[in-house]
Amino acid sequence: MTATIPTLAPQYDPFSTEAKWQQYWEQKQVFKADPNHPGEPYCIMIPPPNVTGSLHMGHAFNNSLIDALIRYHRMRGYNTLYLPGTDHASIAVQTILERQLREEGKTRYDLGRDKFLDRAWQWKQESGGKIVNQLRRLGVSCDWTRERFTLDEGLSKAVIEAFVRLYEDGLIYRGEYLVNWCPASESAVSDLEVENKEVNGKLWHFRYPLSDGSGFVEVATTRPETMLGDTAVAVNPNDKRYQNLIGKTLTLPIMNREIPIIGDELVDPEFGTGCVKVTPAHDPNDFEMGKRHNLPMINILNKNGSLNENGGEFVGQDRFVARQNVVKRLEAEGFLVKIEDYSHSVPYSDRGKVPVEPLLSTQWFVKIRPLADGALVCLDNDHSPNFVPQRWQKVYRDWLVKLEDWCISRQLWWGHQIPAWYAVSETGGEITDDTPFIVARTAAEAQEKAIASFGEGVKLQQDPDVLDTWFSSGLWPFSTLGWPEKTADLQTYYPTNTLSTGFDIIFFWVARMTMMGGYFTDKMPFQTVYIHGLILDENGKKMSKSAGNGIDPLLLIDKYGTDALRYTLMREVIGAGQDIRLEYDRSKDESPSVEASRNFTNKLWNAARFVLMNLKGQTPAQLGTPNLEELELSDRWILSRFNQTVKQTCDYMNAYSLGEAAKGLYEFIWGDFCDWYIELAKYRLQGDGGVSQKVAQQVLAYILEGILKLLHPFMPHITEEIWHTLTQTGEQDCLAVQTYPVLQEQMISSDLETDFDLIIGTIRTLRNLRADADIKPKVKVTAILQSENSQEREILQRGEVYINKIAGVDNLVITEALTGNEGQTIAGVVGTIQALIPLAGVVDLEALKQRTEKKLAKIQKEIDSYTKRLSNRNFVDKADPQVVQGARDALAEAEKQAEILQSRLSGF
Repeated sequence: MTATIPTLAPQYDPFSTEAKWQQYWEQKQVFKADPNHPGEPYCIMIPPPNVTGSLHMGHAFNNSLIDALIRYHRMRGYNTLYLPGTDHASIAVQTILERQLREEGKTRYDLGRDKFLDRAWQWKQESGGKIVNQLRRLGVSCDWTRERFTLDEGLSKAVIEAFVRLYEDGLIYRGEYLVNWCPASESAVSDLEVENKEVNGKLWHFRYPLSDGSGFVEVATTRPETMLGDTAVAVNPNDKRYQNLIGKTLTLPIMNREIPIIGDELVDPEFGTGCVKVTPAHDPNDFEMGKRHNLPMINILNKNGSLNENGGEFVGQDRFVARQNVVKRLEAEGFLVKIEDYSHSVPYSDRGKVPVEPLLSTQWFVKIRPLADGALVCLDNDHSPNFVPQRWQKVYRDWLVKLEDWCISRQLWWGHQIPAWYAVSETGGEITDDTPFIVARTAAEAQEKAIASFGEGVKLQQDPDVLDTWFSSGLWPFSTLGWPEKTADLQTYYPTNTLSTGFDIIFFWVARMTMMGGYFTDKMPFQTVYIHGLILDENGKKMSKSAGNGIDPLLLIDKYGTDALRYTLMREVIGAGQDIRLEYDRSKDESPSVEASRNFTNKLWNAARFVLMNLKGQTPAQLGTPNLEELELSDRWILSRFNQTVKQTCDYMNAYSLGEAAKGLYEFIWGDFCDWYIELAKYRLQGDGGVSQKVAQQVLAYILEGILKLLHPFMPHITEEIWHTLTQTGEQDCLAVQTYPVLQEQMISSDLETDFDLIIGTIRTLRNLRADADIKPKVKVTAILQSENSQEREILQRGEVYINKIAGVDNLVITEALTGNEGQTIAGVVGTIQALIPLAGVVDLEALKQRTEKKLAKIQKEIDSYTKRLSNRNFVDKADPQVVQGARDALAEAEKQAEILQSRLSGF
């Protein structure tokens, strides 16, 4: 797949390169895991995206992080598995299909369950692979031969097994409880499928008259229609205003039902009037009070959000229509006190896009405490799993402590149908709250059990509901490996090593997995939970569909390339768990930060082209390792810097500090290697084939190959392309499975690096002085370096050849003291070294003086402007503090430049 002649194209084309290697890796099954591989296992399960989804920036970010960890460990010799897959997304898929049916004038009931599911599977085959193909464009090194789907045969078997075991162990039950209800999808929804939105609503105040005619109490509500289901009014028993009313009754307006006044400490005496209406069937807090006080629980809603027969005269009306009519009726009868504007949080169904209703419903539940307590034992006794950053461990623990029973049934058809069969022959052929049921793994097993209990004539009907998708997702780390069978994959790769995820689903997914994993396998499903932050938009705001401020990663990939986007996302992660802001110009769909990473790929490409052109067709293997005695100062310096970078990168990667690792590589590759070592090696490469030239070639080849290996986890495509060209390796091998650079401690010399930094600083200063004096590049100059420190003078003497070649010096004078006869010079400093370039005969001194005076005049204007701004109290007191500090910094820099220019003018 690579050219036989070791050359690279003049310009890097990320698009053809990335497509080529993505195809190569997958076709060759480079990333196929093998349980028999001798390396220590390292496994990460992909957080399964919804099968309905499209790649968003969160997916791109998290999967880039995971892939970097996987590629790093693979190259370190670990037996890696990055297992891909998708979640069946019950509500999302069903919403899509029902919308399609509505456009056809049909409902799912017109099709029936079997045909509806046939249509769902057809949709999945045709449209459900979109996000998987988009993930492939990220170049993630998944084992695509092990791709799983939460509704595939193996995972479905695991789900049924888990349900049956939990039921048989007394941890699953069917009961009536208050759930989040989505009237749009007509299903219970999990907490994660609810989004709280701040809305500008109303707060209605009503009078409820005392039954004895002695007065009334005032209550306030944001949902007036629910008063039809009130079964009490509550006050705090310590509230002296109402203590004498506890035990009395009120006559509920409209319904004319007597309800008690109860005392409950849940009531906040400071909120509103201190009296709250209690609707146990439609409010979580009221539900708890209802249980404590044995109150009736009156459900007034149908599943579609309209009022049922308990709504009296409002039966059949939509909840929001009924709200208006209830208010009108109460106002007409004199019970309405006032209406206030009121901003409050309203829970919306994420899928149905409508406000959810707390609804009393018969559902299936998991007794959560035994599972949560088991996970707490692992956390407290074994510190498992470990959280990075550590602060998220407390958040996770607090959540486990507060968990309540989990509603796992959903009134949908797409999903895992609950493995419970009702003996409908016992209740008139219908499923009721009292119909006896059988839980079994199969229909045949259920029939056998039912006959034993109810006789040969029993008729069974399977529960029509499906399980919450989080039930199957909770099994993901081990069901994907073949559980409940003891497969080689399960025995090798479980527990997995790392879970990489955002903090926003610790509660809903991480906790589900730890509870399920602990219960079914006696082990936590992963050793480490790496919690990363969020990708924020260009204004530092969280990206969301509702805000419309998302940034399409595919758009940026199409513009700059996959490697550029991957690298940008990881480079920005400085400090584990920190949010990162992505620079973005929305008017042009451009990102300066991703463009900078694209420029980095170009820099690497051009450096590699230069190296290849100077290796004369030889590979690193053919060139061999340089003799240590033949290494020059710059060789020993770059080898020391390289090994420092190897050590630093490994330390960062092992600590999940991927941003720091990426930044360190950037600084070494762009700065040390491209800007300095290549420049320092150029004159040696023009030699006659002697030792110095060969050593320079050996070191260049060695360092370039090492750079490609270090950078590969971050930028896999460009590094793979250059590596094949550099090593002239054919299709039989690839960089992705090469050994990561191994630290050679003996090559590191901090003292040498410090010394060489002085040489580099000197060259940089002399170059700057040449630029300030407008000395033409081809003009050779005399340079005087003065230092009273003998050690510094010795370092400069050792670097003389580099100073001369790179700074354009043909006469270098290294001295302890200046003579005073240096003539007109331009001067700068490097630490305690003074650097001077005599200007006589090199430049037109009068013209230089005039240019310097013009620069000084311009700088002085800037100083005057900044001084004026900073003396204005209005600006200092009222402007953004960052703007004020920026002005102060700019003034200080301008004053420093003016001082330098004045010093130079004093010498004319």
